[in-house]
Amino acid sequence: MFSVFGLPGHLQSLVTTTLIGRCEEHRGSTAMAFEPETPSALDYSSWSARFSVIGLGFGFYAAVFLLSHLLSAACSRTYASLLAKEKVFWNLAATRAVFGVQSAVAGLRALTQDSQVSADKVSGQEDWSWFNILTATGFFLFENVALHASSAVFRSFDLPLATHHFFALSGFAGAVFWDSVGHYLPMVTLLLEMSTPFTCISWMFLKAGWAHTLFWKANQWVMIHMFHCRMVLTYYMWWVTWCYWEDINIRVALPHRLLFFTGLALLTFLINPIWTHKKTMQLLRPVDWNFENKPVPKNGLGGVQGKNPDEGFYRRSGNLNLGPPAARQQLQLDWVAKGLPFPSG
Repeated sequence: MFSVFGLPGHLQSLVTTTLIGRCEEHRGSTAMAFEPETPSALDYSSWSARFSVIGLGFGFYAAVFLLSHLLSAACSRTYASLLAKEKVFWNLAATRAVFGVQSAVAGLRALTQDSQVSADKVSGQEDWSWFNILTATGFFLFENVALHASSAVFRSFDLPLATHHFFALSGFAGAVFWDSVGHYLPMVTLLLEMSTPFTCISWMFLKAGWAHTLFWKANQWVMIHMFHCRMVLTYYMWWVTWCYWEDINIRVALPHRLLFFTGLALLTFLINPIWTHKKTMQLLRPVDWNFENKPVPKNGLGGVQGKNPDEGFYRRSGNLNLGPPAARQQLQLDWVAKGLPFPSG
């Protein structure tokens, strides 16, 4: 009896077996189908090279933090009017924005480019992914140092942010320590930082009194969209881990798996929804929820309403009668709320 393909049953079985074997052979060699990378000047298997790049990442983003402070102090009247704690947050926001650009490029490259990293999602690695893993570890180390130093100095603590940074540093440090793990999921995790440039713009312009401008609202819309994309991205990461569950259990160390899945669960079901909700509500009612949910002024810089609302200028000049009465009254209320002595001149 002949099959629908016109071949006897035993020949069709032989052909089918051969085709399946070819498919399996192709699947196993997919990662080898790409052109090899140009040899890197760094040997990422060397611990000295790894620590050097981690130090480079730490130093670079510490320099970005310092540069943000210097430029803002020289050019921004709003920055001069901020409290010390707010200045630290301002500079951290700028630093996160720069890291967000690097992270978005790395994450999009992993998602869209044919490479060893995307072909073997459990153990694929390349030099460019190693560079991003190590510099990200340096950044998250800097973030944790800055966050906890600021918390100690100003006696405050942001639990969701601290939890996020702990799992970020632990996860990327784990990818450095257990160096056989693939870099696909860490690169996709970096893409979650795509919202930070828009968060930076939102907060800085909020403090500058631009919360009622079209530009700020447009940025807020984009930022909210980015936070929704973050949520979709976490669902995609769950799907990838489900598809490669057996390989992950075999190739990824148990402590690293616990860190990754605990952090991903907190991000998916707690942190992302909270942040997305707050950013959405901020569009409807512009408040600085990082600092006591204070409403922002419709006009002006540094929290003072009026035509010439430069609180920093008033403070430096010592003459608070230079501004309009409404500005002086608002400034007095702000200073009393902050426990500062209000000059009579």
